[in-house]
Amino acid sequence: MKRIVLIDDNQINLTLLWHLVRKIEGYEAVSFINPVEALDWCKENEAELVLVDYMMPEMDGVEFISQFRLLANNATVPIIMITANDQSDIRYKALEIGATDFLNKPIDKTEFMIRVKNLLALRNSQKKLEDRAAWLNSEVLKATQNIRNREQEIIYRLTKAAEYRDPETGGHIKRMAHYSQHIAMQLGMSAEQQELILEAAPMHDIGKVGIPDSILLKPGKLDHSEFEIMKEHAQYGFNILNGSESKLMQLGAEIALSHHEKYDGSGYPKGLKSEEISIYGRIVAVADVFDALTSERPYKKAWSDEDAVKLLKENIGTHFDKTCVDAFLHDMDGVLRIKERFKDSE
Repeated sequence: MKRIVLIDDNQINLTLLWHLVRKIEGYEAVSFINPVEALDWCKENEAELVLVDYMMPEMDGVEFISQFRLLANNATVPIIMITANDQSDIRYKALEIGATDFLNKPIDKTEFMIRVKNLLALRNSQKKLEDRAAWLNSEVLKATQNIRNREQEIIYRLTKAAEYRDPETGGHIKRMAHYSQHIAMQLGMSAEQQELILEAAPMHDIGKVGIPDSILLKPGKLDHSEFEIMKEHAQYGFNILNGSESKLMQLGAEIALSHHEKYDGSGYPKGLKSEEISIYGRIVAVADVFDALTSERPYKKAWSDEDAVKLLKENIGTHFDKTCVDAFLHDMDGVLRIKERFKDSE
């Protein structure tokens, strides 16, 4: 049953209003002599309409309306103020703070029924619009999530394609992505930025699909000319991902291009230095190198965590951004949990 709140310090008036509301099908009256008690009730319950007297002790009608409008979900509930006072300044003030309509004492029963029914019809229409808006918002969220899911599937398939040609493991991809999110969190980035870097970081080496097997799979050290060809994978990755309207793809392109830049300008492909390098590239550089060092490969043994941390610290200001290294090392327990969670299969 929908409820109409009645507030008047005169019991006779309340009884009259209560009997009038009884005639409106589908509604029941909740009456209060004390406006403070009425306000407390409204904090925990929903009203479809409020009728409040102007002249009351403790809190007059204007103050009640002001306090009522501050309550959650009560911004659009219609309010009728009942008063014997015909001073326009009182009405102006009441309208300004949220009154919807007025009734004069003594109450005309016909006028009462017409005004109340009109405002209840308005309230029903408002709630239907709110329900429709909520439904539309839900549908938009579903559609957005579907798009995001398709993006993630594309990224998964792209990274799987790269894995078939790259000796690095799927575990490396997951670990460095979560290390990157870990750094972003420690740097105070927003939840959205953290989620974006988690999803975009796995695309950092997607450009390796363009590198010849003779170089990509070579077990030994690359010579100068081979390394020059290998370095092109950063630009290839950018070219593959660039131009999309997706924030995720845009960030993937940014990371692919920048994660091999070095803080002192000696990196590639553009030789950027310090803050010329994207913050995301600086983050991924730390995450990628740490995992590469601490992971076993056919051509090398895994470094200890301590030795890898030592290298990160020694290369602050040359290879790495100090703020990113400090953020990575701030919670090493978190780093080790990621390492254990996504360790390579035997």
